[in-house]
Amino acid sequence: MMTTLSDAAALALIGLGGGVILGLAARLGRFCTLGAVEDYLYQGNSTRLRMWGLAIGVAGLGSFTLIGLGGLNPAESIYHMAPWSPAYGILGGLLFGYGMALAGNCGFGALARFGGGDLRAFVIVLVMGISTYFALSGPLAHLRIAGLSATEMPTQIRSYPDALSLATGLSATFWGLAISAGMTAWALWSRDFVRNLRAALWGALVGLAIVSGWVGTQWIAHTGFGVSPVNSHTFTSPLGETLLFLMTSSGGGLTFGVGSVGGVLIGAFLGSLIKGHFRWEACEDPRELTRQVVGAVLMGFGAALAMGCTIGQGISAFSLLTLNAPIVFASIFAGAALGLRQLITGLSMGRDQT
Repeated sequence: MMTTLSDAAALALIGLGGGVILGLAARLGRFCTLGAVEDYLYQGNSTRLRMWGLAIGVAGLGSFTLIGLGGLNPAESIYHMAPWSPAYGILGGLLFGYGMALAGNCGFGALARFGGGDLRAFVIVLVMGISTYFALSGPLAHLRIAGLSATEMPTQIRSYPDALSLATGLSATFWGLAISAGMTAWALWSRDFVRNLRAALWGALVGLAIVSGWVGTQWIAHTGFGVSPVNSHTFTSPLGETLLFLMTSSGGGLTFGVGSVGGVLIGAFLGSLIKGHFRWEACEDPRELTRQVVGAVLMGFGAALAMGCTIGQGISAFSLLTLNAPIVFASIFAGAALGLRQLITGLSMGRDQT
């Protein structure tokens, strides 16, 4: 069937398949970055954080196995081709994490909630998609590029396995598999987590969904008729791409990202039906809506600076162990922790005053 499809349609279908798994993971497996941070900091529960670690580990094992077999060339991915700016990674991650706390969801989480009928999440998706493009190719694009040029750190090394390979003489593939295996072992080290089969299963499936993106886009890049990017799931610029596609589909616009966004919505919708949780919800508090809109704007700007979100940098780029991935991930965690602390402190003060 793939031979009868255009490259764009094939990419969209590949993104759709992985997106459905991610949407189901969010609704059935409660896979959520902000939830993982909140559970860990305020309940002492590391289950969802270990789900994240397992997803990264499984995605890394799959990705570096592909690299070793010649099925994936990381040098062709955007995370290797783009300039490296740790300053942008830190600033973007902090903005994204703080905005995520204000909004109550990241872009991926908002899509999953919208798939379950939450119209408040729809507003987050719209605002984040527009603000990301505002910074990527809109009025702030020149300022962003100028800042990137000023903070870029030139290097031929694009990943930690590359650096370890140069230092030891062992292959980058060996180090990638070793580090990914270590992350997987950390996730499975907890007996409580291992006993929670649902959490472990969905964490692993998220990792495999990321691998499917690398496999599919690399295959199209090598066998297709045009130039095609090698990437996996992320929910920053694809939100804007999807809006553009919905408005201008007669002019083309199908991409892996558009398919991925659609897949998450479908998966989340199915997952909410399976659990009996689908219901339409709207925002009744103007202050809550204001906070969510501001958070979505900060996430859009932050994602543009960091070149990814909790999924894009937090798992897809992390599966290749790029230089920026752990920097952005730690910054997102720190920004979210700060935002949650402020929100909880504010709520506590409000209760004391009443």
